[in-house]
Amino acid sequence: MSEFFGSPHALLILVLAGFLPNEVWRMAGLWFGAGVDEGSEILVWVRAVATAILAGVIAQILVHPPGALAGIPDLLRYGAVVAGFVVFMLTRRSIFAGVLAGEIVLLAGKALLG
Repeated sequence: MSEFFGSPHALLILVLAGFLPNEVWRMAGLWFGAGVDEGSEILVWVRAVATAILAGVIAQILVHPPGALAGIPDLLRYGAVVAGFVVFMLTRRSIFAGVLAGEIVLLAGKALLG
């Protein structure tokens, strides 16, 4: 195999230890969750908890940025979050569009600042 993909043994371990165990639970979730009402109280609660966890992770990354993100000025990081949120709201709550907009602002700002 080429250098890009690494050793075949490492890829096999990655698939066996990382991908397959997660896929089992994802498929079980699809199977068990097929008949659940999306408006049920428990799913509304689960969605709220997931949103709160995501907000907490974003706040943690903004306040104490890890790795290379620490080299980006605070104003640019916060501006990227604001841009992502604005696009999220303008695109009828499309998470993909919001994340993409935030990344574009972050990468463009870093390219301009050098």
